[in-house]
Amino acid sequence: MSSGEPGGAPSAPHGAPDRQQVVVAIDVGGSGMKCALVHRDGTVARTEHHPTQTARGPAAVVDTILDVAAALADTARHEGLTPVAFGLAVPGVIDEAAGVAIWSANIGFRDVPLRALATARLGMPAALGHDVRVGGVAEARLGAGRADRHVLFVAIGTGIAAAHVIDGTAATGAHGAAGELGHILVRPGGPRCGCGQAGCLEAIASASAVARRYAELAGSTPGPSAAEVAARAAAGDPLAQQVWTEAVAALADGLATGQALFDVDTVVLGGGLARAGAQLLDPLRAALHDRMTFHREPRLVPAALGAEAGCLGAALLALDGMEKQ
Repeated sequence: MSSGEPGGAPSAPHGAPDRQQVVVAIDVGGSGMKCALVHRDGTVARTEHHPTQTARGPAAVVDTILDVAAALADTARHEGLTPVAFGLAVPGVIDEAAGVAIWSANIGFRDVPLRALATARLGMPAALGHDVRVGGVAEARLGAGRADRHVLFVAIGTGIAAAHVIDGTAATGAHGAAGELGHILVRPGGPRCGCGQAGCLEAIASASAVARRYAELAGSTPGPSAAEVAARAAAGDPLAQQVWTEAVAALADGLATGQALFDVDTVVLGGGLARAGAQLLDPLRAALHDRMTFHREPRLVPAALGAEAGCLGAALLALDGMEKQ
């Protein structure tokens, strides 16, 4: 990507070739951290995985993040590369401007100044972003949405969250909580959501909700995973088909609301449930089409970058920060 494109990476400082420079990037999840060294053009030089070990507490997780980032930077130098910035993606409510992880249920962060801690430890510019938002930026610039200016990236996994990306930049909202599509109320009085509301999209159509609903209807505990429910639905299991149809209908309602709000060109679906492919996309396209009136129907496509999206987006965020300095 050239620096002349919207959201493009900045040009290299004098004397430091683009291909020699890399960004240290880490995408932190509840169970594991995806880590990478990413060139300025978005190609990946190296990947690693490390356990998050959230049971040790948030302070220990911060130490692990910084230790892994420092080790990756050293690895880059040993391989003749120059680490120029650090990009970090974490779940929860993030104040990207301040570089603070305000709240994360999965990891336990509460007002942690991660950007300042990383800059002090690594001695290089650092950027902090929301995991789904940076994934959305990567898909919009480098992946399935790269041909469009207005993209809605929707991650459907244990929960559901979204990123509204315009010209390669994701909206954060006034309080760092933009994109919580999973907490649109689609079935008032429905299943209780983890947020405390009843009938949120996430409580009906996330991977965890699909698995939970099947187990409830089948009276089996533990029940099958969402992937297994999808396979059973495809094989003709009536109970699985009911659960799948309910989830698709709720997703279509959520996406129709999203389109009414954001008017995007393309909706990119990622996360574990999206791995069902045509089994999800085909009925979801049909259901979304039926819900469109005067709104322009968005293109509905699967994510292209897979598990690398978070690291790539974190790297892009860090490069954007360097360009603004």
